Amino acid sequence: MADEIVLLSTWPSMFSMRVRVALAEKGLKYEYREEDLQNKSPLLLKMNPVQKKIPVLIHNGKPICESMIIVEYIDEVWNHKSPLLPTDPYKRAEARFWADYVDKKLFDIGKKIIWSTKGEEQETGKKEFIECLKLLEGELRDNPYFGGENYGFVDVSLVTFSCWFHTYESYGNFSIETECPKLIAWTKRCLEKESVSSSLADPHKIHDFASGMRKRLGIE
Repeated sequence: MADEIVLLSTWPSMFSMRVRVALAEKGLKYEYREEDLQNKSPLLLKMNPVQKKIPVLIHNGKPICESMIIVEYIDEVWNHKSPLLPTDPYKRAEARFWADYVDKKLFDIGKKIIWSTKGEEQETGKKEFIECLKLLEGELRDNPYFGGENYGFVDVSLVTFSCWFHTYESYGNFSIETECPKLIAWTKRCLEKESVSSSLADPHKIHDFASGMRKRLGIE
């Protein structure tokens, strides 16, 4: 009996894109269901009654929530190809640490750049965002990927932010490539992978989406 896999998602979400990348890495077929977060579906509310958030992966009727928990689940269940977490326990712990750092830092700092109405807060956000990226760039070192020679868990956690880079740069008035050239080279390397390029949203569509949201919020 074939696995039944359903992904509840919204297209601009970098968190949902992580799941799509992981599924593509494993070569898995699944049903994609776009959610309207202003009018959440009964299925989403049933499958994630605690947080009522996307993404949710439904595997044979059972829900898994939180993007990197889902990615790890995918890696463990479909371990026949493209391992995302290393086998060494210490390296696994390291990968989880940096993925957690991306989760706890990058998104919230980035919000200050795009959604803030105060110039001072936006400038602070920009400074913190660049510092965060520089720290990640230092962890990358001269390796092709965060996992060394192999694309892995930390790469999945961070690469989906790259389709938002244009929007961060536009509203923050800075260049990530100027500040973090190695990180942009890494992004381009990741985008050469079909699993990544086919799963990430178009950066210009992301910018249009953010612009529309800013107008609705009265920021523009």
